[in-house]
Amino acid sequence: MSSIPIWVFAVILLIFLSGYMAIRAFLAEKKLDRQFIEREGKIYMERIQEERMKRREQE
Repeated sequence: MSSIPIWVFAVILLIFLSGYMAIRAFLAEKKLDRQFIEREGKIYMERIQEERMKRREQE
């Protein structure tokens, strides 16, 4: 244990920290993408409903 320099432990710790931050960023981006898709889907469904209402009024 005493033969391994402290900087080696620091590098290993930083590697794990970097991995944790990468996973955290990936999950946050995935959540944002899901919210964007959901918002765009709602807009699309509203347009479809408006189009249906227009067609019913024309009949």
